[in-house]
Amino acid sequence: MISHHWRGHFDSSEVNALHAEGFCHALLADDWWSQVNRWSLGWVCAREDEELVGFVNVAWDGVGHAFVLDTLVAQKARLKGIGRHLVRVATEEARRAGCEWLHVDFEDHLRHFYLDGCGFSPTPAGLIALQPVAVTAPQLPGDSRSAR
Repeated sequence: MISHHWRGHFDSSEVNALHAEGFCHALLADDWWSQVNRWSLGWVCAREDEELVGFVNVAWDGVGHAFVLDTLVAQKARLKGIGRHLVRVATEEARRAGCEWLHVDFEDHLRHFYLDGCGFSPTPAGLIALQPVAVTAPQLPGDSRSAR
C-alpha cells in the first residue's frame, strides 16, 4: 500500500537516491531536508511500507505562486499513479496555502504526464540558462538514435 504525506519526514539520502535514479546522475550528498525546510512551501513523500518511492518539492514565492520541482518516482514503483497522486496532493496543499498559481516546467517527454495526467494547461514561458548545461534528449525504447 502506498501512503502520501504532505511535509513528511525523510532522510536526505533517500531523496538523493531517487534523484540520481530519476535524473540519471551520480549519487550526491545534498542536504534535501535543510533545503526544503528553508525554501519550500512543502513537499510530498510517497512511501510503500517504510520505503520512500516518490517525492515532489513545492517551492514558492511566499505569496501566490508555487512551483512543482523534482517530481520523482522510483523505477520499480512507476505506472501505479504515484506521480499523479504526488502532484494532486501538492496542488491541494498549495491551494490550501492560498496560492493562486501552480507552475511546472518539464521536458517534452513528460508533456502527457503533466498536461493530461495532472491537469496542467500549456502556457508560454521563458528560460535563461545561467550555467552551461549539457542538454540531451532521453533515449526512449525503440529509439534508433545511437547513444553518444
